[in-house]
Amino acid sequence: MLDKYIVPVLKKPLQQCAKLVAATGVTASQVTVLGFVFGLCAIVAIGFEAYGWGLLFLCLNRLADGIDGELARLSAPTDAGAYLDITLDFVFYAMFPLGFAIANPADNALPAAILITSFVGTGASFLAFSDLAHQSGMAHPEFAYKGLYYLDGLAEGTETVVCFALMCLFPSHFVLISLIFAAVCVLTAINRIVFGYISLKR
Repeated sequence: MLDKYIVPVLKKPLQQCAKLVAATGVTASQVTVLGFVFGLCAIVAIGFEAYGWGLLFLCLNRLADGIDGELARLSAPTDAGAYLDITLDFVFYAMFPLGFAIANPADNALPAAILITSFVGTGASFLAFSDLAHQSGMAHPEFAYKGLYYLDGLAEGTETVVCFALMCLFPSHFVLISLIFAAVCVLTAINRIVFGYISLKR
């Protein structure tokens, strides 16, 4: 819901960062993998209840995710790079709540499982429609720079990062935050499924 407002604001700073990275010879895919490693570090830190470190690594993960796309566009974006980027993003998103489940399994395991399940709904509805929309030649002018058809919704990247940051800042409220966001994700999945079905049926 917020990506179309936030992404344009961040685009120029990320482009400048990407130019600095490009000067070192580092590739977009290498930045993607490094970002995923930062994400894994966040999950491990959270599992050990080092929530401040978890938040730091979360920010580094998202920074790398922003830079890799701009870095790719400085040269020539590839299908392989887009595939690696979206795959590692979705794996990271699904794994992040696991850190809180490890930190406090008695209280957090079930809410984490519910949240991860809701991510499956948003992810499946997003990726399935993106593939079929690409085959059908559909255009999405607001996200034309993306490597795939970007189907927006209530829960997008911005909302997810805010949710994860709140979890790190207020870990004692993980249950409430995760259940609220899971509900938002379920609504997003339902909306995408209905929209996708109607759009593809035309």
